[in-house]
Amino acid sequence: MATNNIDRIVLGSGKLYYSEYDNEIPNDETLETDDNILGLIQGGATLEYSPTFYTATDDFGLVEKTILTAEEAKFKTGIITFNSNTLAALCATAKVTETDTVRTVKIGGIGNENKKLYVLHFVHEDAVDGDIRVTIVGKNESGFSLAFAKDKETVVDAEFRAAPHDSDGTRIIYKEEIKSAA
Repeated sequence: MATNNIDRIVLGSGKLYYSEYDNEIPNDETLETDDNILGLIQGGATLEYSPTFYTATDDFGLVEKTILTAEEAKFKTGIITFNSNTLAALCATAKVTETDTVRTVKIGGIGNENKKLYVLHFVHEDAVDGDIRVTIVGKNESGFSLAFAKDKETVVDAEFRAAPHDSDGTRIIYKEEIKSAA
């Protein structure tokens, strides 16, 4: 018999996987490989969902009607391990070239926008309560900064805006494993 996990406490961070979006979200096993890790995370990750409502009411406040008019979803995280390919996934105008000894990323030029979307797949592992997976399709729309300090690691902060990716307008897929009661 499965439990409802109402008493689940989520502790810890997770791993962030990615792949280029090609009108289909790959299954978990395909995404969750070392080759698909965008970078290891520092500072955890945050999923935000923000609905916008409009309420119409009469002048006396006797009747009202509220409708959902818009919604936005974002996934934010700090990436502590990265390279030029990571930066290319975070920047719509990045172009990476590589030789045997040097990988170069050129960033900039509005005309260079690649219009790519990515599948971002976050996995929080929990052996006790069950793993949690959050998947969105989107792209980083916050830019990035690289701070090189003598006494602190460089972390790239990313903010991915989720796009609707199916005929229902789905922006977030949140899956949690349900552990059986012992």
